Amino acid sequence: MPDESPDPSEAPDVLADDDGDPDDLPPESVVEEAERLTKLAREAIVDEEADAYRTDRDERLAANDYTARVREDETRDVLVLHPEEWTEDGEIRTDRIEDVDRGIEVPLSGPGEGDDWEAIEEYNREVVADVREEHGDDHAANVSALADFMGNHYAKPIHDATADELEEFLDEYYRRNAWPTPEQREVVEKSVVAAFEVADERCPLE
Repeated sequence: MPDESPDPSEAPDVLADDDGDPDDLPPESVVEEAERLTKLAREAIVDEEADAYRTDRDERLAANDYTARVREDETRDVLVLHPEEWTEDGEIRTDRIEDVDRGIEVPLSGPGEGDDWEAIEEYNREVVADVREEHGDDHAANVSALADFMGNHYAKPIHDATADELEEFLDEYYRRNAWPTPEQREVVEKSVVAAFEVADERCPLE
């Protein structure tokens, strides 16, 4: 049965980048248990059983000042864990997000789940790191959003993106989910091209 956790509208996708994990993330064992309990809640037939799994998960996360929701993407469902301080009345407050690396995403279903998705994610994060090294933080932030989009929506490496997928990213996903700074928004199309250039690949938008 579907997870009934609150799904704050227009919340950003958050995945750790290559600068290293923050020190205040929940222990890996807590993240794994949150994933397990979420899947059990989704599979439960009886509402009371599902509620019990979610309550157990939420209490374990709350002990680490974290909370959970399930985001439904086009091709997969994703468990999103983030600090409680980011929310107020069930809504994400962007002004409270100081370090997006504290957000954690765990795919629950859909293409690329498991080892394949992890390999794609690792590859895309390497692209982000290369862009940061060659073009700076603004372009890297945009390419990080592109990595989130390609990984979570299509389970594909950035360099396998089609022109239609890149246009979808620029016209729809980026505007709704990336929450860029004015400087990042101004250069996002150049950032997409840069993501391909660092691997000597031709960008489909050119």
